[in-house]
Amino acid sequence: MKILLHVCCAPCSIMSIKKLRELNHDVTGFWYNPNIHPYMEYRSRRDAFRNYSKLIDLPSIYKDEYGLDEFCREVINNLDNRCKSCYAKRICVVAKYAKEHGYDAFCTSLLYSPYQDHEALKEVCYEIAKAFDIEFYYYDFRPYYREGQEEAKRLGIYMQKYCGCIFSEEDRYKKRIERERIKEEIDIEWEKYKKENQIEDLKKEF
Repeated sequence: MKILLHVCCAPCSIMSIKKLRELNHDVTGFWYNPNIHPYMEYRSRRDAFRNYSKLIDLPSIYKDEYGLDEFCREVINNLDNRCKSCYAKRICVVAKYAKEHGYDAFCTSLLYSPYQDHEALKEVCYEIAKAFDIEFYYYDFRPYYREGQEEAKRLGIYMQKYCGCIFSEEDRYKKRIERERIKEEIDIEWEKYKKENQIEDLKKEF
């Protein structure tokens, strides 16, 4: 089967490509991720996949668009459901390209990550497949997550620390931010306490 594989990043693509190739599918990578911010992060992930695709001789297509403004406009009024909107935006482009260029089906490396909303992603992909009259090739790559991470480390591939958008970056640091806020409040109260007790000690001297 000729499959167009949407690639969200190089580490997620490793086992996705490997498993599809093991099943004798003809795989082509498709890079389209305007959800990744800021730009230097976007560039790091894109270039990591470009280098990896060359390493494994994977034919790949690049729809190279950095889209911070557009992405924020699309999700700002519904941040709680932003992931589903993000999936739909990318998968629509992939499915349309696959249909127009003679692919049998499309798939996505997003199915590899245990941190994605797997069921919502599946739902979006099946809906879009129906709309574009092309097959969505479903494969649960998650059981190979650790193996893929180890291979990425072994190859020295850039490994991101958050999903992609600026909101997911905030989510990653929320606990740290809260800890820092609490520590700051404690420090302020401690300094206040020391100052008050210094004044009391001075009063005692007189």
